[in-house]
Amino acid sequence: MPLRGIIFDLDGVLVDTVPAHFRAWRRMFAEYGYGFDFADYRRLVDGRPRFDGARAVMVDHSDAEVRDAAERKNAYYREMIGRGEFVVFEAALRLVDQCRARGYALATASSSVNVNDVLVKAGIRDAFSAVVGGDDVARGKPAPDIFLAAVRQLEIPAHECVVIEDSVFGVRAAKAGGFRCVGLSPEAGAGFQDADLVLATHEELTIEGLEALFPD
Repeated sequence: MPLRGIIFDLDGVLVDTVPAHFRAWRRMFAEYGYGFDFADYRRLVDGRPRFDGARAVMVDHSDAEVRDAAERKNAYYREMIGRGEFVVFEAALRLVDQCRARGYALATASSSVNVNDVLVKAGIRDAFSAVVGGDDVARGKPAPDIFLAAVRQLEIPAHECVVIEDSVFGVRAAKAGGFRCVGLSPEAGAGFQDADLVLATHEELTIEGLEALFPD
């Protein structure tokens, strides 16, 4: 069974937008009287659709209030992205270039509705044949919908693709969809036990490592 396609999560895999996301979430929650630290970010909102993340903290608020809060968070985040307050992971770019050189189909699938804007700002949108954002599917991670939408665009079966993720919700979504999955986790793989391969740093990402998940 050959490897034919690679699907990259965006935030934390291709680009380091995590600090911007965290600051936007923290600013918004503070306005509603909630304390919010980075452990809360990882546990409650990382990798999830924006409404679901807001709801995970704002359990006593109405849906309308949660939607308003989620939109406020997005406005803060977009301000930072517009100012270029993120970096592109060089190791991820090298892997993208290697994958393209070997003829693999590439996709980006992100819970963020800003995925196209970030890719364009980073100068890497043209590297991907398929781009799927959180507004393109009915259910967010840990449901597999976003990755399944990506392979429909690539016209490749899920079992011939690998997903690269840095969130527990993303790993669960990939495995639920029948994908091989590489988990990026500097915290010694905590919560990533379902991933087929767990790496601590981007520098460990190699095309050989991805291909090894698909033995002849």
